[in-house]
Amino acid sequence: MTQSRVEDLKPLPAQSLADLLTMMAGGQGRATELLQICQHNMDTGDDRARQVYTARFDRTAAAEAQAADTLYQARVPAGELAGIPVALKALFDVAGQVTHAGSQWWDTPAPADALIVSRLRRAGAVITGHTNMTEFAYSGLGLNPHYGTPDNPLAPGRIPGGSSSGAAVAVARDMAAAAIGTDTGGSIRIPSAYCGLVGFKPSQQRIPRAGTFPLSDSLDSVGPIARTVDCCARVDAVLAGQQWQPLRPRPLGGLCFAVPANYMLDGVSADVAGAFSASLRQLRAAGARIEEVAVPVLDTLPELLEGGGLTAAESYHVHREWLRTHGDQYDPRVSSRMERGAQLGAADYLELLRRRRERKQQADAWLANYDGLLAPTVPIAPPRFEELAGDDDYARLNLLVLRNPTVANLLDLCAITLPNHEPGALPSGLMLVGRNGADSDVLAIAAGIEEALRPAC
Repeated sequence: MTQSRVEDLKPLPAQSLADLLTMMAGGQGRATELLQICQHNMDTGDDRARQVYTARFDRTAAAEAQAADTLYQARVPAGELAGIPVALKALFDVAGQVTHAGSQWWDTPAPADALIVSRLRRAGAVITGHTNMTEFAYSGLGLNPHYGTPDNPLAPGRIPGGSSSGAAVAVARDMAAAAIGTDTGGSIRIPSAYCGLVGFKPSQQRIPRAGTFPLSDSLDSVGPIARTVDCCARVDAVLAGQQWQPLRPRPLGGLCFAVPANYMLDGVSADVAGAFSASLRQLRAAGARIEEVAVPVLDTLPELLEGGGLTAAESYHVHREWLRTHGDQYDPRVSSRMERGAQLGAADYLELLRRRRERKQQADAWLANYDGLLAPTVPIAPPRFEELAGDDDYARLNLLVLRNPTVANLLDLCAITLPNHEPGALPSGLMLVGRNGADSDVLAIAAGIEEALRPAC
């Protein structure tokens, strides 16, 4: 195996989608050139680097890039993402492609595009391919025994996070300018935090999931991974079918944030705690008021996870026949968690839904007093691959990695993660959680936080 070298990667000519779009519109860059850079980076590196994509759509991507260039050259109004290379987690249907969702046995091509793929194409995005993921999206660590697991681009030898592992690594390694993932318990925000990116989990009903392979109907959300808050906001608008409105960063002066004194700060590692404390100091310096307070609803969340919770029950409902016919082809660490759902009876499931409704109402009423909740996105730095060799260690670390981001899914909130580690330090993320439906406010506030965290030149 050859060692991947950072110097072999070709960076995209700009970090933000806004700059890339401006360059193409002004004739300083071409969509075909952006695609070529991404494809060069797909071909560069060691075996783990080549595990980022499980399928490349080179032929259709070339046609989409050429179409964008033609529109720009003719000065015809182009779509909101015209020419932008976008990667898809391998559970979004693309017509004619197999939506394998990280499995080794699924072989049926999709008859049509997922709704969000259709929206991306109408916006002019260049769909680069399907990216690697935890099988059927059922883990926050990102490991896949069938396709291999991409290395962490910022901390080689450590996991990239999951389940949208390849989506985040693709953006971090400039194999795409943005990516689309799903988030059932943090599967957008965990790999984004571990790969030094911004990841946005919208309010669940904001983005349609038609044509998306489900894990948990109650908890699944679709959202973007990119390098900046503005980038995520641009992609989010397309996914939501909304007209793009320029994002105006919200000044932090006068805003009040809660930091939970319970649950989300338990067991935080020293490096993550240090990065989180430094971030809070920067936000206070920018004028934010931050209160460390107990959040009573958080202590009730473990009861929603008993027996595997909604994810086990609903994934078992989807997979129960396939587990019977193809169970030996599943990742055992995935199938064993799904099969816990068989132990949840109808009364147990309905009780879970009832309790969750109550907790959602409590959380919404509590959050109404603040402009958002702040916490470390993940309480620990990305573990090394060898730390996950044993099943017991895998289970323990998976639960710990999922704990903080799952709060937003269980309580039906929107949330975003921003990178907050010092250069050279292990990657970590700062998470902002907002009320359901407050997506625009959360994005604007996150843009203000991003400015406050940006190092002084």
